[in-house]
Amino acid sequence: MATTTTPVPNTPATTESAPAAGGSTLAVRVLGDTHGLGRRIPQLFVGLALYGVSMALMLRAGLGLDPWDVLHQGLQRSVGLSVGAWVTICGALVLLLWIPLRQRPGLGTVANVLVIGAAMDLTLRVVGGPDALPARIALTAAAIVLNGVASGLYIGARLGPGPRDGLMTGLHRRTGRSLRLIRTGIELAVLAVGLLLGGTAGVGTVAYALAIGPLVQVFLPWCTATAPGRSRPASV
Repeated sequence: MATTTTPVPNTPATTESAPAAGGSTLAVRVLGDTHGLGRRIPQLFVGLALYGVSMALMLRAGLGLDPWDVLHQGLQRSVGLSVGAWVTICGALVLLLWIPLRQRPGLGTVANVLVIGAAMDLTLRVVGGPDALPARIALTAAAIVLNGVASGLYIGARLGPGPRDGLMTGLHRRTGRSLRLIRTGIELAVLAVGLLLGGTAGVGTVAYALAIGPLVQVFLPWCTATAPGRSRPASV
């Protein structure tokens, strides 16, 4: 699953610490900014579900996947299980990498791990792929736009970053390297491993890489839940 470097507004929170492997602790973010939860929580889950749908549509189009989904598909082809199951497994494994980086997950982080893969598998069960190339191109374009909308929704809910986003920002904070360099390095490594395992990259992979940043920039300001007295971000 691809990430975005779009910053998410900080919100106050308290934490609870749960024992983790090796004697360390994984601090779980508890909601502190409770304004608008009646909108933000449903928005979070709708965004994550639509994200999983968009990933499934890209897979059905067959013109290439984003780097993380190339990895998920490669694992499915090499090991078994469903692609959605690997989305969930990889998300959980990436979340474990937060422990040495001292990252704190939120509700949105945990929901990201649980919802996206399930939504993807459900969509794959009910949606088939077109055969004609024009239809496949159209489906790829629709999936990328939907992914941009979904990203805006779940990021704009401000309930915690996804596991891959948090890995990127955690490495940025620990190493001092630029977000762009870290994101590029992670996604190139993931793409390479996915290709070796039999995942599919193609024109859809390139189109996603070029379009997702601008799409999130368009949709995120409209989707960001703001507290009274705060203005929506004009740009991201």
